Amino acid sequence: MTAHQYQYTVLFEAAEEGGYIVTCPSLPGLVTEGDTLEEARAMAADAIRGYLEALSKDGLPIPPEDARPRASIIAETVAVAIEEE
Repeated sequence: MTAHQYQYTVLFEAAEEGGYIVTCPSLPGLVTEGDTLEEARAMAADAIRGYLEALSKDGLPIPPEDARPRASIIAETVAVAIEEE
């Protein structure tokens, strides 16, 4: 048996109730979560592994990493000033 290594970009979004929600734009429908960033990373790796194993088992192709994901989260800080009387 030969092992193949795959790399995918994942997005971590802070959940309202705490922890992180993780998605992978290259793997539609893949969503997982973790209470901490470390746990969310581990859950992402496990979810990706399961996703790819299911595709392989069904004889479907493994999708490549999308260099320009269709979905992304952009975080920016916006500074504003207000005049106070």
